[in-house]
Amino acid sequence: MINLANLEVWFVTGSQHLYGEATLKTVAEHASTIAKNLSDSPEMPCKVVFKPIVTTPDEIYRLVQEANQHPQCIGIIAWMHTFSPAKMWIRGLQILQKPLCHFHTQFNRDIPFSEIDMDFMNLNQSAHGDREFGFILSRLRLERKVIVGHWQDSSVQAALNAWTRVAAARYDWQGARFARFGDNMRQVAVTEGDKVEAEAKFGYAVNGFGVGDLVARINAVSPAQVDALVDEYHEAYDVQATLQKGGQHHNALREAAKIELGLKAFLEEGDFKGYTNTFEDLHGMVQLPGIASQRLMAEGFGFGAEGDWKTAALVRAAKVMGAGLSGGNSFMEDYTYHFEPDNAMVLGAHMLEICPSIARSKPRCEIHPLGIGGKADPVRLVFDSAGGKALNVSMIDLGNRFRLIVNEVEAFDPPADLPKLPVARAFWRPLPDMAQGCAAWLYAGGAHHTVYSQNLQTEHWEAFAAMFGIELVVIDAKTDIRSLKNELRWNEMYYRN
Repeated sequence: MINLANLEVWFVTGSQHLYGEATLKTVAEHASTIAKNLSDSPEMPCKVVFKPIVTTPDEIYRLVQEANQHPQCIGIIAWMHTFSPAKMWIRGLQILQKPLCHFHTQFNRDIPFSEIDMDFMNLNQSAHGDREFGFILSRLRLERKVIVGHWQDSSVQAALNAWTRVAAARYDWQGARFARFGDNMRQVAVTEGDKVEAEAKFGYAVNGFGVGDLVARINAVSPAQVDALVDEYHEAYDVQATLQKGGQHHNALREAAKIELGLKAFLEEGDFKGYTNTFEDLHGMVQLPGIASQRLMAEGFGFGAEGDWKTAALVRAAKVMGAGLSGGNSFMEDYTYHFEPDNAMVLGAHMLEICPSIARSKPRCEIHPLGIGGKADPVRLVFDSAGGKALNVSMIDLGNRFRLIVNEVEAFDPPADLPKLPVARAFWRPLPDMAQGCAAWLYAGGAHHTVYSQNLQTEHWEAFAAMFGIELVVIDAKTDIRSLKNELRWNEMYYRN
């Protein structure tokens, strides 16, 4: 499972020696109090670590060097309590390799109107000290997140929470490995991309492995291991009668468990954070991994079907960002439409691999024919997703850049029973409406595979795109097709090289 608690963001406060040692001592006390309060807040998913006040170019440079090399530091929150001359930040900022949040706050919430004097004014200078810092960040063209407000305000802490989660996902991608069993689904375009450029841009590597390597690991699973996992299936899900012990398809359930155990062992032994496979390359496997992929996603592994490594990596990022939050994140596909007037909607599903983290109730463990792949009938979890606000997120490779596309959607419970559709599924309506939402997605080139998220907001993905310096296209309630087409044209000029 994904645990963010051991990660750190460093709280760095700038000042200068102009004000004297007594003032610097007070600055340090204030900064330490803020850092501890944030670290103890339930809003923060990881530790906020107070760092000594920096007042010289050398102190700043050394601190940034340390942050770059520290194995648990995922980013820096910078605050200028007093006026910190920005030229002394240049060398340090030029070598910064971790995400930066510029926190525009101050220690006191209110102005003490009856007591304020020049000593108070000299100490509490964030209002213009942070402007000096903001200038040098703009002058150096440094990407950063700006958060404004009092540090005890819940909305401010929520914004810091969101940024920290994104920084954790970026950190998780650095040096990450994704396994690709087999190749891309034949003749499909959007699931392909430049894996070399992805590693240079995002920090993760995608490498191919023969299905035979996986089959060897599956075949090494012991009957006792299978027995234990089959018992777990019975405890966690409503298992179809024919899959239960003595049932007609019980051996299929055991084979599915064997596949899950072998696949998980392969991923853990190779330190992989996700994987792809394809039904066109299953040589040596009895059935296509269904319940295995679903359960491994629920444990935090990224997954993409048909060789879609970009979505596999994106699912993993969403799992990290959403760790500990209510709701889930899953691989998803826009499968078919309902065009009823005034009630148009999308049915999202896949052949097998939808993560049970988005289920609204206890999943059912079932076996049904698949119709493609030429293998034995696969075991899968069948369930409906819950209603509410959600997102569909896609990453595409445009040749000269990566584009991240985010569509805000309104999900809802199934409008009717689906007794003959034996897959996990979700229903939603894209914003701003079905026609414009789908048209905007097509104009932007969004893929048919997505990350479907119940617990992340556009704010997370906006920060995510900014940290990696990639294009972001948002489709929401305010989207207008004419304006979107202009935005895409302007973006084409911006990213042209």
